[in-house]
Amino acid sequence: MIPDLTGAEFHKSSLSGTHDDCVEVAVNLPGLVAVRDSKDPSGPALAFGVSGWDAFIGHVKIGTFDF
Repeated sequence: MIPDLTGAEFHKSSLSGTHDDCVEVAVNLPGLVAVRDSKDPSGPALAFGVSGWDAFIGHVKIGTFDF
């Protein structure tokens, strides 16, 4: 199933400044977190369930993916 991302309000971190090579995230859709590349805002986006996104962010914060 392809989720409907119509109405997604994408935002990038304020720490990104004016750079165009960022990830943008939309959290205003019920049960979904949408993610896209700021260089291609009309391009494809990924959609995650809220619990999956929360787990991913938790692992980022503790350094699971640091190499």
